[in-house]
Amino acid sequence: MAERILVARIGAAHGVRGEVKVKAFTEDPATLAKLGPLTAGDGRRVTVEKIRPQGDGLVARLAGVADRNAAETYRNLDLFADRGALPAIEEEDEFYYADLVGLSAVTEDGAPFGRVVAVQDFGAGDLVEIEPASGGSTLFLPFTRTIVPVVDIEGGRIVVSPPAETEAREDDEETDEAAP
Repeated sequence: MAERILVARIGAAHGVRGEVKVKAFTEDPATLAKLGPLTAGDGRRVTVEKIRPQGDGLVARLAGVADRNAAETYRNLDLFADRGALPAIEEEDEFYYADLVGLSAVTEDGAPFGRVVAVQDFGAGDLVEIEPASGGSTLFLPFTRTIVPVVDIEGGRIVVSPPAETEAREDDEETDEAAP
């Protein structure tokens, strides 16, 4: 299990009073202000004093940041929370994406498929990134119940039902490698 969880990314400064734009990766953005000090990617401790919606995004006030120049020094920093500080998972089908990284991926018949290296969201929905057991470049599969019907964190695995195109791609890569 991950010890630190990415919970937000700081964007540009907002206004002249030291506020910053924030992209929260938590279900409820207000959680950021309740987690206590967070750790920035560069090692700084950051406390979110206040967070509020602004248009399509969020704006936060950070402790000790009083002007635009100070706010600019936080631009593009990732904010991490200690795993133990996050709320407990209460629902059976809920989990933190960071807990999926490193799990083995197997097909429905139990055959090795690969290993989860990340869960990504490029804007069109979540994708599970898998390093194939056979090697080669990583594969992105839609993170839906149809494609990933089972997530078994305690068992250290996910079950995948990859689309036919994925299997055809793997066959093509093997054929390409065997060609003279």
